[in-house]
This record gives sequence, C-alpha cells and structure tokens, in this order.
Amino acid sequence: MTDSAVKDATRVDHVEPHDFQPPGFVRQVTTMVWRSLKHIKRQPEMLTDVTIQPVMFVLLFAFVFGGSIVIPGFNYREWLMPGIMAQTMAFSAFIVAIGLNMDLGKGIIDRFRSLPISRGSVLVGRSIYSIIHSSIGIFVMSLTGLAIGWRIHNGVGQALLAFALLLLFGFAMIWVGILVGSSMRSPEAVNGLMFTTIFPITFLANTFAPTVGMAGWLRTIAEWNPISSLVQAMRELWGNGPEALPDAAPPLHHPVLTTVIWSVAITAVVAPLAVRAFIRRTTD
Repeated sequence: MTDSAVKDATRVDHVEPHDFQPPGFVRQVTTMVWRSLKHIKRQPEMLTDVTIQPVMFVLLFAFVFGGSIVIPGFNYREWLMPGIMAQTMAFSAFIVAIGLNMDLGKGIIDRFRSLPISRGSVLVGRSIYSIIHSSIGIFVMSLTGLAIGWRIHNGVGQALLAFALLLLFGFAMIWVGILVGSSMRSPEAVNGLMFTTIFPITFLANTFAPTVGMAGWLRTIAEWNPISSLVQAMRELWGNGPEALPDAAPPLHHPVLTTVIWSVAITAVVAPLAVRAFIRRTTD
C-alpha cells in the first residue's frame, strides 16, 4: 500500500465547530425520558410504589374499610377506586422531586449543562417520565379494581374524560415536585417535606370516606381540597358514586370544571417558581 493510500485510509475528516448541529428539543426530551426509563430496567424495585403499593392500598381499603363504610346505593369498592387513583397521581410529585433532587446532588445536571442541550429539556423529560411512571400505577390499580368488582358504567367518552382529568392534575403536581426537588438540599429533606404535606392532604378529602361525617370546619377544608374535586369528578363520570349533597361546598357541585381550574391554577402559580428554583440551583 502506498503512503498516499495509507493516509487516505486513516484520514479523519475535520469538522468545523460551526458545522455541528445540536439535537432538537424533542430529541433532547425523548433522550431524557429514555434515560429515566432505562433506570427502571436496571432497578425494577423503582416500580414498587406503582405496583405493589397500589395493589396493597386497594385490597386493604376495600376489605378492611369496606365493611364499615356504607355508600347508599353504591358499592364501596367502586366508590373507593377514584380516591386511590387520585392519591396515586398526587404522589407523582414524590417521584419527580426525589429523582430531580438526586440528579442535582450527584452532579448529573452539571454534566448536562456541559452539553449543547436546553435546561428545559431536563424538566420536561422528567415530567413526562413521572406521568408514565404514575400511569403504570393507575393501570395496575385498574386491573386490581376490576378483579374486586370495580366497573365503569357511563360509557367510553366519560371514562376517557375522567382519566384525562387525572393526568391533568398529575401534571400540576409534577411542578410541585420540581419546585420541592430543586429547593431542598437532600433526598431526605425532600421525602420529609413531601410526606408531611402530600400524605395528609390526600386523606383530608373525600378519597376514602365521605365528608358528610366530618366536623363542620374540617368538612369545609376537605370539600375545597383540589383532590376532592378530582375524586368527585371521576366518581360521577364513571358512575361510581352519587352526586354531591345539596349542602356540599360549590366545588363538589361542579367537579369537572373545578378540577380543570385547580390544575391550571396550580400549574400557573407553581411552574414559574419551579423553573426559577431549578435555574437558581443549577447556576450556583
């Protein structure tokens, strides 16, 4: 082989910096989502909170409380399912908060900053992954509910609307998780704050028991709780529960509209704060 042939065989074309085109925003987001999904493959235990835990909650509440709580004209197991699904979607804030905080603490976000990608793609990718993660739990709970007698009675259109409301509310809760995950300095702090706030809020609602038996002031708080509106909307759309009592708070008389308003309001207020906290954390 001649010297010129060797040079031709080993030559590497020079690429000018201005010739490099960074991936588009959609490609960046899908890469971030794929990165998070690969973690599940390598660590299947990450799915315990949306597989084992939802099944455990459905069975415990259905068979332990089912015999002591009576919903006139309705099956408690059917009445229960929207409440557990709403609680699971509220917990999506946990997923994104802890995952984002761990990435920040391990310096992974700093590595992303050295790449030609948008910081927004990190947040959007994490949000989409969180919705997928929580949706797995909803799917598992639906199968479990069907096994114990849960049914949807009002047709496909209203069924899909109820699931859409669930995802919309989950999207709003994700921004809460981003705010907390960006603001706290450790996963332990995130877990402590989220557990002491989200967990009581999901119980101080109509998720597992009717609000009519609560004290007056406590009933008012529960019925204005955004989760109560979501749960009431799903129950009415799926035919799993009665309409709100005449003396119930206004949100329960218009649960679908109220759920949309709450979800949009939470997103509008929390999202800018979350983005600001994330930028501040990643520019220190």
